Amino acid sequence: ITRRGHQIITRSRDWLEQQGYRVIYGDTDSLFVLLGAKFSEDQSIATGRMLAQQLNRWWDEQLQREFKLESLLEIEFETHFIRFLMPTIRGAETGSKKRYAGSLRNRSGELELRFKGLESVRSDWTPLAQNFQRELYRRVFFGQPYREYVRATAKALNAGELDAQLVYRKRLRRRLDEYRRNLPPHVQAARKAKKVGRWVSYLITVNGPEPLDNLHSAIDYQHYADAQLAPAADGILHFVGDSFERLTANQLNLF
Repeated sequence: ITRRGHQIITRSRDWLEQQGYRVIYGDTDSLFVLLGAKFSEDQSIATGRMLAQQLNRWWDEQLQREFKLESLLEIEFETHFIRFLMPTIRGAETGSKKRYAGSLRNRSGELELRFKGLESVRSDWTPLAQNFQRELYRRVFFGQPYREYVRATAKALNAGELDAQLVYRKRLRRRLDEYRRNLPPHVQAARKAKKVGRWVSYLITVNGPEPLDNLHSAIDYQHYADAQLAPAADGILHFVGDSFERLTANQLNLF
């Protein structure tokens, strides 16, 4: 099924490109077509619906000609992103992983952001990274000031004001005594915990990972700046000529 799905996506992409459209990304169940700034919102939506109809007709013809079968495929126009960012692109015009953010209008006509595969929606990132990324992307997407927000977040982190957002939470995939070599952080923390369950809540301290229920060392704020804030920020700051390091360099050196 996966191979057949890949074939359908590949041939659909080829058809779209033959019609003169640029496909910037495709995966197992979707294709992203870049229309460009010359299309208004209404024109983009109308074009998306038209392409879905034409593509369905094309598949009807192909399956009838090649296999004498009636097509049960139903390709639908799903969403028009007014602004779209795929961090994995980094200067290219095509993407390879389903990681993106885009602005669209909801049913009430209001603009909102949709995230896929980024830190803000992944459970293996801290609430710090999730909240920070959502707000930063919202500011950049909607043309609001963002530099001071980045600096203020870094300052609040180092002042201990965001400690409640620094907890990692990860699941143990096997019994604790079955982990032997190259112990990941959550396993190291679990071995120090007062009580061990399937899920481990822990923080990174200056002495390594420590469980939330048995925390003794100072929190390693530099770790959170480098491993949580910076990656969450640079995926979008790269495209506006900024970086987390540049915006916070003088500030972080004070701590």
